Amino acid sequence: MSTIAMKQARLVNGLTLPYAEAGYPGGVPVVFVHGLGESWASFEQVLRRLPTTLHGWAPTQRGHRDASRPDDGYRPEDFAADLVSFLDAAGIGRAVLVGASSGGVAARMVAGSHPDRVAGLVLCGVPATLEGKPGVAELGERIALLRDPLDQEAVEPFVSGLTVRPVAVEFLDRLREDAVHTPAGVWQQGFRGLLETDLPATLGGILVPTMVLWGDRDTFVPRADQEQQVKAVHGSRLVVYEGTGHCVHWEEPGRVTADLAGFAADLGLTPS
Repeated sequence: MSTIAMKQARLVNGLTLPYAEAGYPGGVPVVFVHGLGESWASFEQVLRRLPTTLHGWAPTQRGHRDASRPDDGYRPEDFAADLVSFLDAAGIGRAVLVGASSGGVAARMVAGSHPDRVAGLVLCGVPATLEGKPGVAELGERIALLRDPLDQEAVEPFVSGLTVRPVAVEFLDRLREDAVHTPAGVWQQGFRGLLETDLPATLGGILVPTMVLWGDRDTFVPRADQEQQVKAVHGSRLVVYEGTGHCVHWEEPGRVTADLAGFAADLGLTPS
């Protein structure tokens, strides 16, 4: 198992983002981008499994857990700008970006706007759009009702409600703690930012190699979204995880790690 080191990055905008670093120092750079209400720990199980061919970084995004908490700036474009600034602060010239759920929106925005910084893009359960999805209105209602201080009952639907396969209790407990320590205002501003963003437009201009991972029992993001992303990004491919829910990296971390390593190898990316 790979050792995880915890560090902090000071961004040019003054924000401080904690981040986890794991894998082989000379490995292909991979940066993981978590979703709303999470932290770097969303990818802990993947980070611990990184092979010697990969070098991973997983920042905690603004407003979440122990990251800086500005009063505003929780739109996808804000998270995307932070991601580019993080690459600079961590000294990462070019990396494979792995975005999960809403984190994939920021990742693909960076892939489209800064192709020189992105060697490849991996999207895990990422929505192409939020329009017309029956679960979106219900999710919005739940988020609108959140009030500080949050408790585990309030955030439970955002954790256990996303999985199908059994997941370690200790890992789910960590995810609950991350959700509880994300202020209600961050949840609400982040979700509103997604609703107000033209998500299909964020698929434009992506020219980097792309792999889309999706669990076929994902009740929030349907297969049609994944096919829309594959159609929009030339040369991309869809990998379906049968019997898996929304967060494939929680339920199948070993397979996600293997698919990621294979993706990097297929791109001709090799350790330095």
